[in-house]
Amino acid sequence: MRFGVISKAKATLYWVIVLVAVPFVVQATDCRTVLFEGASYTICEVDNASENIQLFLNDPETDTPLASFDNVDAHLGASGLKLGFAMNAGMYHQDRSPVGHYVEDSEAKSPLVTRAGPGNFGLLPNGVFCVRDGRADVFETLSFESDPPDCRFATQSGPMLVIGGKLHPKFLKDSDSLFIRNGVGTSDDGLTTWFAISDEPVNFHVFARLFRDNIGVSQALYFDGSISRLYAPQIGRHDGGFPMGPIVGVVADQ
Repeated sequence: MRFGVISKAKATLYWVIVLVAVPFVVQATDCRTVLFEGASYTICEVDNASENIQLFLNDPETDTPLASFDNVDAHLGASGLKLGFAMNAGMYHQDRSPVGHYVEDSEAKSPLVTRAGPGNFGLLPNGVFCVRDGRADVFETLSFESDPPDCRFATQSGPMLVIGGKLHPKFLKDSDSLFIRNGVGTSDDGLTTWFAISDEPVNFHVFARLFRDNIGVSQALYFDGSISRLYAPQIGRHDGGFPMGPIVGVVADQ
């Protein structure tokens, strides 16, 4: 093929045609795959100042659990909105109700739990993911209790993965407890949220190090393991499985 010289005017016209012909698509969330210490993860980054993070639990019309990404998307669709990204967001009982504190549209649906208990939720310290206007933060539970922020949406889960830049003290580096795991971390200024899910089974220690050493956050919270799922249409991912309890998502215009 022979390449000639294109005049400045023709080049300008060419790019105008290209920009008109190709629609500009805005992604609500930037999702990418990373390798960390030999394991694969999907990390989704959200700009809290420009995106609309919400939590979902029950259908407001029927008061029954939404329980799936498809149901949340259909619920939003009735208002001309859509789900741009989503992930399961905290542990729940058999009836899908939250194990710990849960806030939706500034209304507390479930109280804060501060005592130790069985399972991962009770492996203290645990924490709360809190969404406010223009920002989101992960708080250790007792810190949250001592000076409660005004959360528009909040979900309590556990254990904390990273607390003040340090890993949870009970994590074992060589633990053989391996699961698909997901969680959330926030920047110190509250302007960026990172949601991460392992694409293969990992232990708590390496999952926490992903947040601290790869993403670089000083506060991160575990959401769940084994039932962890991700909805990220921009990368063609829509995980299925058992019905879920709390779901966190980015809401976008259709």
